[in-house]
Amino acid sequence: MPSISHLLEELIRTLPFFWKPLLLTFELTVASVVVGTVIGLFIALLKLSKNGLLSFLANAYIAVIRGTPLIVQIFVLYFGFYKIIDLGQFWSATLALAIHSGAYIAEIFRGAIQSVDKGQREAGLSLGMTSNQTMRRIILPQALKRSIPPLGNQFILSLKESSLAAFIAMDELFSLARRLSAETFDEMTYFLIVALYYFVIVLIFTYIVNKMEKRLAKGDS
Repeated sequence: MPSISHLLEELIRTLPFFWKPLLLTFELTVASVVVGTVIGLFIALLKLSKNGLLSFLANAYIAVIRGTPLIVQIFVLYFGFYKIIDLGQFWSATLALAIHSGAYIAEIFRGAIQSVDKGQREAGLSLGMTSNQTMRRIILPQALKRSIPPLGNQFILSLKESSLAAFIAMDELFSLARRLSAETFDEMTYFLIVALYYFVIVLIFTYIVNKMEKRLAKGDS
């Protein structure tokens, strides 16, 4: 176990090396959550569809994605499709994370949409709106607002899961920690440093999510 002084010394010394991987980790997380949110909303609407086939396909997607490890999904996209299309490290990891988080985001949106009072839908229909217009203009805005807190938590989960991109040699935080550990044989120091980076980022985003929840709670009161 490294001493506190040694840990702080290495933290300061390696700060310039960790800056670029830190930025890459953030870009990977943001891109995957944005794409995953679009996928999740689409799948949620399919699941709530009255069309049995569409609902079945949405349920099958959620079951398969949630029932298989994320690392397997990353490997399938990176190694399994390179002969058809070379997505590269960044987009392989981004799409794998997006597809994975999309299955969970779909359930977030489904729950939020179903939580909107049925009277809202009936009111929209009574005003002459079609079912799609009622969904788009009345139901979805309320559902999206209610989805923000759990979506913030999903963002934090995706941030931590982005460390799996290291297994396709993507130069993000965890990958750099592994490389420095191999070069110096001082594994614990660099894994503790990268853990500290993740911890600080998670604290920041947890604070932001909590502030958003309080603001939304005030808006509803």
